[in-house]
Order: sequence, then C-alpha cells, then structure tokens
Amino acid sequence: MTTAITNARVFDGDRVLDQTTVVVDGSRIVTVGGAVPAGAEVVDGQGGTLLPGLFDAHVHSGEGTSALALRFGVTTELEMQGTNTRHNRTHITENDAVADIRSAGFGITPPGGHPSELFPEGFRPGGGAAAGHEPEGTRPGGDHAPAAERARPLMPFSTTPEEAAAFIPKLIAAGSDYIKFMIDDGTVEGHPGLPMLDQATLDAGVAEAHRHGMLTVAHALTVDATRMAIEAGIDGLAHLFMDRPQTGEIVERIVRSGAFVVPCVVLNASMMGITGAEFAEDPRVRSRLDEAWLSTLRSSFNRYPQGRLADVLASVKALHDAGADIIVGTDVSLPLPFLGGMAHGASVHHELQYLVRAGLTPVAALRAATSTPARRFGLDDRGRIAEGLRADLLLVDGDPTTTISDTLNLRHVWRRGARMSL
Repeated sequence: MTTAITNARVFDGDRVLDQTTVVVDGSRIVTVGGAVPAGAEVVDGQGGTLLPGLFDAHVHSGEGTSALALRFGVTTELEMQGTNTRHNRTHITENDAVADIRSAGFGITPPGGHPSELFPEGFRPGGGAAAGHEPEGTRPGGDHAPAAERARPLMPFSTTPEEAAAFIPKLIAAGSDYIKFMIDDGTVEGHPGLPMLDQATLDAGVAEAHRHGMLTVAHALTVDATRMAIEAGIDGLAHLFMDRPQTGEIVERIVRSGAFVVPCVVLNASMMGITGAEFAEDPRVRSRLDEAWLSTLRSSFNRYPQGRLADVLASVKALHDAGADIIVGTDVSLPLPFLGGMAHGASVHHELQYLVRAGLTPVAALRAATSTPARRFGLDDRGRIAEGLRADLLLVDGDPTTTISDTLNLRHVWRRGARMSL
C-alpha cells in the first residue's frame, strides 16, 4: 500500500525541510518531496509537523509497555536491563502495534549490587524489570511470548576482571545488543556501601566488549562513577550524575572521550522527589494512560531529596554546548508508585520539555530523540525521514521545532508504514 503524507512541515531528524510530501510504500519511505503517486492514499498533514518516530533510549519493559510507548509516538525503545534480547523478541519485531525494542539484557554488577536495593524485600518484578526476577505467571516479553522465548535471562554477576570479561561472549550469545555496566555504590539511592564494580573489573569488561565490537553503556549517577566509566573507555552514559554540579573538568572528560549522554532528567527529578503530577494533568497525557500509570506518573522515587534539579539542567546545557551527544531516555519501568515519576511513551515528551528547559533548542531536543540515538546505537534504518528508511513516523498538530510541547498533539503514528489508531 502506498501512502502520501502531504502539506505537513517535515522535520527529517536534523532540520526542517522545504519539501512537504513524504511517500511511504509498504514499510519504507520511498520519496521525500515530489508528486503524489497515482492511487496513493493521501493523509493531509495541513497544520502539522511530520517527525521521525521517537526513541526512548533508557527503558525497562513489562507487559503492555511497548504498546503504550507506541501510542505516544515512541517507535523504538532501548532496554537497559531486561529480557527483550535478540532471541526473545520476534513477537515484538514483527508486531506493528508495539514499539520496536533493542536490549542490553542484564547489566554487569556484583552480587547484591544495583539495582537490587530499589525493590522491597521479597518483591519479584516482571519480565524485563530492573531486579532480574520474574513473578509467577510472567515471562520475558509477556505471557503471550512463544514458549521458546521463556528462558530465564543471563545474570552476569561479576566481582573480578576475569568474571566480567568471561560474561561478555555469554551476553552476546544470549542476544544482548549492547553491554551495560552498573557503577553504583548506592549513595544516591539511600543505600551507601552497596557492592560495586571496581575500576579493574570495569576496565576488563569494557575492553572485552570492545574486542567483540560491542557498544558499551554505563549506569553512573555520581561524578565519581562517571569518571570511572570514562576512564574505562565507555561509549555512553545511560544517566547523568546528580550528586553535585558540573565542573569544566568533568564536562571536558566526557566530551573528550566521545561518550554520549542519556541524561534521564525525568528520572533524576523523580529521585529528588519531584513527581510527574503536573505533567500528568495535561489532557494529552492523561487521556492516554490508565489509572495505574497515572498513579505511577504522579509519584516519585524520592531517594535523593537533597539533589538540585537546577544543577542537573545546567549539566545538560554545559555538555550540549561543549559538543557531547545528548540522547533522550527516561528510565521508565513498571506501573508501580515506588518506581514513579515516569510512564512509557509519555515521559519521552516530558524529557523533551526538560531538555528545552535546560537550554537546548527544540530542534536540538528533537534530534536527541530521533537521529542521534539512531546513529549512536547503530540503527541506521530509522531516526530520520529519508528515502529507503523505515517508515517510523509521527504526525503532530502544530510545530514542535518551535514549541516543544506540540509533540503531544499526536495525530497519526506509523510503525514500519502501518498506521495505528490513536
């Protein structure tokens, strides 16, 4: 089936184009600009803006979460701890009613290390959640995943360089798309003294991952943990430090290393006790979430109330201005109040608003949710509007290249050229 989207402003993932017609045939974009082909279905985008489908570059998945993400125009989620690894997601890859997913599998951490401290004693979160255990009746990818996709995930607990290095080929064989390392002593979460990877173990794991050609990312919530990650040669930071203001020294280290940064400002705000309640009251958000997700969005982690959101926003601006690649991610997981402040899909739009509040232009913020994550995670078939790429698209009313909150004015979403009902 051929579809022509006409009369819309087109943001191609980098800039606003002069062309106002995009033609999709099947799952691919076939032309940008030019005439409407005979017999094509025409979608009039008058008064709207056509964008590449959005990314969330830091999620933890559960039952129904990828479908919720797509309802908000998020066509790709990057799982930073979960079970939707390469061998476990055929039911997702071929399902155009849900967001596509890539996954780290489970992060390298010591026994008893992060994220075990986040969950109440005895709690067993579902397939894809952060602690790495499944409740009864829940399987990786959801209860409807094929039986062959229900194996327990590989848990790469490591306390020595040899153990960390040995887990790399095992994670690759288990289907990890990139390798994650947890660098966390529990200070920010209110659990100081948590078992933590040391520098030698981290160095060995990152070096081995690079020998296998794998992208590496790090969980690091403090400046000291960030320094460790950069010293090890990490490719990307899955968080932004929140324990102190940025300095020229740490910004220079990150930028000089070439590492990208997924600030997860919505998560940092939640850790500081700042809820998403005001954001949840936006009717464009509220109308798309059920009560469990609204309750979660209105809650917060509230584990680091001494933090200062102004410092986090200033760090985002300093890194962006110095040339670091900033990427949109949220750290959203399950609809549980103690994991609060975020909801799948919705919180990508909240994060975009935070990036603009930090001082990025709307266009820079949109790049951080489209072309930049596609480029940095090697997903070259998406993240832009260009001939030959996947037709992962989002049509919104208004102009988010000047008013970022217009991303919530969702009119149509396409995933591989299939238009979903909103």
